[in-house]
Amino acid sequence: MQIALRQLFLDFLSAIVFLLLYALTDSLAIATGLAVAVSVAQVAIAKMRGQHVDAMQWLVLGLVLVLGAVTLITHDSRFIMIKPSLVHGAIGIVMLRPGWMGRYLPKVATENLSQRFIINAGYCWAALMFVLAIANVIVATSFGFRVWGWFVSVGLIGAKLVAFFIQYAIMRMAVRKRRAAASQTA
Repeated sequence: MQIALRQLFLDFLSAIVFLLLYALTDSLAIATGLAVAVSVAQVAIAKMRGQHVDAMQWLVLGLVLVLGAVTLITHDSRFIMIKPSLVHGAIGIVMLRPGWMGRYLPKVATENLSQRFIINAGYCWAALMFVLAIANVIVATSFGFRVWGWFVSVGLIGAKLVAFFIQYAIMRMAVRKRRAAASQTA
């Protein structure tokens, strides 16, 4: 669980930095600039350490660079409000790639869960990303910036945390069941 939470935190660090700085400073330029810097630094550090940069990390960097530039150019609050939908949709598309979830799972899970189980869990995450993208569009077009801000801060993050803990519980039960069955046959 710690591996997955750490990885999720790192994947969403630039978004967290953006939301915190924007809430604290009300400066789009500062929040966007530092979010871009954090994302670039994450990839640069991984490369310097000789680590593999996963497709999700490249996607986050690309999205932060492109959407950050558009945010700074437009200064349009509607674009800022729709941007999470674009991000969630893009992440959902990447999550349709079978096997993406492997880097988030501890060894005990990958050794005891079938590839099909893990791939289907990944597809569930992709579906969640698409649902959250649609929900964000609805909130962004139906409510003001303050309501949307709460939705992004509590609703989107909360939905992912709830999904994470549900997945953790299901995978933990499946691993225990598989290990119990293996110990009875041994």
